[in-house]
Amino acid sequence: MSQQFPSHNVYFDSAGKDVWSIINESAAAAAAKNPSREIINLGQGFFSYSPPKFAIQAAKDSLDIASNNQYAHTKGKPSLLNALAKTYSKHYNREIKTDEILVTTGANEALLTILTGFLQKGDEVIVFEPFFDQYISNIEIPGGKVVYVPLHLPAEISQRNVKGEEWTIDYDELEAAITDKTKFIILNTPHNPVGKVFTKEELTKIGNLAVKHNILIISDEVYENLYYTPEFTRIATLSPEIGRNTLTIGSGGKSFAATGWRIGWIIGHPDLLKYASLAHTRICFSTPAPLQEATAISLNEALTNNYFEKTRQEYIKKYEIFVKIWEELGLPYTIAEGAYYLLVDFSKVKIPEDYEYPEEFNTRAKDFKLAYWLINEIGVVAIPPTEFYIKEHEKVAENLLRFAICKDDHVLEKAVERLKLLKNYI
Repeated sequence: MSQQFPSHNVYFDSAGKDVWSIINESAAAAAAKNPSREIINLGQGFFSYSPPKFAIQAAKDSLDIASNNQYAHTKGKPSLLNALAKTYSKHYNREIKTDEILVTTGANEALLTILTGFLQKGDEVIVFEPFFDQYISNIEIPGGKVVYVPLHLPAEISQRNVKGEEWTIDYDELEAAITDKTKFIILNTPHNPVGKVFTKEELTKIGNLAVKHNILIISDEVYENLYYTPEFTRIATLSPEIGRNTLTIGSGGKSFAATGWRIGWIIGHPDLLKYASLAHTRICFSTPAPLQEATAISLNEALTNNYFEKTRQEYIKKYEIFVKIWEELGLPYTIAEGAYYLLVDFSKVKIPEDYEYPEEFNTRAKDFKLAYWLINEIGVVAIPPTEFYIKEHEKVAENLLRFAICKDDHVLEKAVERLKLLKNYI
């Protein structure tokens, strides 16, 4: 007789298999089926190259210090808190004190920590759609309710290249979504998956609405060092009132191409951080000490060696490499203003109508089938962005695919060569 286990949390029954599992398993199966052909993975946003040498050396050196191999203080190692204070004082044009900072085990834990510290059952959180999928579970698991407000797609997204600024918010729609239960608005700039960098005007309107209705803002700025616009506006800097209501999330993993380090942080008013800190203590107590030390050293190095500006220039080159194929094929895309993604419109690509898909793809939107076909016939992995929409709204994005370009230049060049095969299907 088979063993009967205690019942599980039914919340996870409705979720089903996530996009990362579906696409990665499809890529692995395609590689096994055709081992002579390399699968080029431009799907998940992990780097194909190592962190800079100064960061690697800092990580190695930190292990030689006995105290770095023990628990760090729950709020963060003093060395990292001081490095972050110095870094963000430059960004904010005012002195940031260490009691305005909480170190977390990655940016995702930063978000969960904030939401767990503040949400009570039935509290509402406004999320702009498309959204990073982790937002939803991080809101719902502590008992919150997600309220979706769309970033409206440009009407001509299938006809021409569009800009991030053409993905727009209807501010009347945003204000209408606010109720007496609304506790947070979550903002992501630079935006995943669109690549939009919110303008000062847009952020001011959002911030003023939050102040008017006494709502807190979570500003997810993990791609803060990868922007290709003349400037990057931080919502917390717009006014003292907006700043007081804002908790900003940053990422050492995104900053130093070290996503496996799991170092994140929150910048905000001490009265707000107090509750996030209490939740953080219960979720994981503290964050890996040697990697905190390595991040601290890396941040201090970056203040003097122009690392972030050099990295921005490298990414501008990566986009130049990668967009050439879409120009050649005549497939329009959203010009990235920040982060390291490219949304491409595949409306003109014609897949054979009798093409066969695994069972799990039959209930998914068209872009999942596009992604599966692209993996198996072209050998390139992309992410279907309808995963970042609720079912009722996914139709608007069903012709799009998201590519991550946080890869070595030679990987992008190989992808461009492989993608030329699409000419046969246009």
